[in-house]
Order: sequence, then C-alpha cells, then structure tokens
Amino acid sequence: MASLREKRISSILCLDLCHWRLAIGDLVLTEVLQGCPSQREFDEVRRFLGKMDLVVLGGADVAVEAARNYRKVLDLGITVRKTIDTIIASRCIYSGYSLLHCDRDFDPFAKHLGLRVVDCEP
Repeated sequence: MASLREKRISSILCLDLCHWRLAIGDLVLTEVLQGCPSQREFDEVRRFLGKMDLVVLGGADVAVEAARNYRKVLDLGITVRKTIDTIIASRCIYSGYSLLHCDRDFDPFAKHLGLRVVDCEP
C-alpha cells in the first residue's frame, strides 16, 4: 500500500505531466533509485523517470553559484543541512527552472534567492 507522501507525489506528477515539461537532476535520479527496495521497483522507477529530461546538476558555473548561494543563506543565519540541496536549488535558479519538491530545506532559497517552486504539500 502506498504511503500518503507517495500518493501525493504520484498525483502531482500525473497532474503536472499534462501541464509541465518535467526533468530530473542526475544526482536526484541516483538518490531516488538508491531508495528502491527491490530490483522490480528499481526497474519500474527507472523506466518512469527515464521519460523525463535529465539535467546535469553540477558543472563549474553551478558549483561556484552553489557556494555563493550557500554563503548568502548562511549570512542570513540559516544553515543548509545538505550540500545536494544547495546544488539542486542553485541549478534551478541558474537555469530558470521551477523545482517540484516536498522539502522545507528549499524554503530559504525560494524566500531569499528567488528559487521558483511547485510545492507538493496539500
């Protein structure tokens, strides 16, 4: 049986597939696939996410911007818990992407740095 969070994400993805062009970051794809408990689920998730455009999250320009963005948020008294979140947010800001997420760690980037978000909270 799917969890409430899984149902929420699934319904948003189904809804947004009609209205948005979805992409997934390469490192996000890695994290999602690492979380699959079985080979069967791994294969299903890989097939589904393989339909999305793949975005390389890093690169020299984004790495530098991520460090700058981390420092900007830190100067506001906010500590970002995970480097990957800074990289994801920075790639989205740098490239003008909106970020679909269910993670409060992106809130400072949206509030203070202009990250555009599509929140999956009800």
